[in-house]
Amino acid sequence: MTTLRPFTCNDMFKFNKVNLDPLTETYCLSFYMQYLAHWPEYFQVAESPSGEIMGYIMGKAAGHGDNWHGHVTALTVSPDYRRLGLAATLMYFLEDVSEKKRCYFVDLFVRVSNKIAIDMYTKLGYIVYRTVLEYYVGDPDEDAYDMRKACSRDVHRKSVVPLTHPVRPDEVD
Repeated sequence: MTTLRPFTCNDMFKFNKVNLDPLTETYCLSFYMQYLAHWPEYFQVAESPSGEIMGYIMGKAAGHGDNWHGHVTALTVSPDYRRLGLAATLMYFLEDVSEKKRCYFVDLFVRVSNKIAIDMYTKLGYIVYRTVLEYYVGDPDEDAYDMRKACSRDVHRKSVVPLTHPVRPDEVD
């Protein structure tokens, strides 16, 4: 049986296998620690009965006024545990935290080439809000979709009206 539980500092010694996926953004340890210190309620692990990390989600709440939102910084599931609904379960968890914080929407960034993730997010109710040009640094750089899903506080769904033009990373608020 899978257990969802809060991420702890000790998990950083056990999550390398999950982070080996080429589509998973891997950060320095201080970045994970910053999220754990500032937004622990947004940082969850899916753990197997044997104690193996199956996946995790890391996020935060940010913005002001109508732009107050939950943000998915990282979502990843180990290849051994994919297609079991874990990613959706972790997303529902983050959405619930965002609802409790009275956010207007939840957003995330995804590589435009990551069709499997885009399809999953679409099935979960997310829309492509805008394209962010050259968001991911690499050879070559890659564009990202900023995908959003309105929370119940956004009664008129203003936060999910797509932009008609792409933006650059320095224009993302």
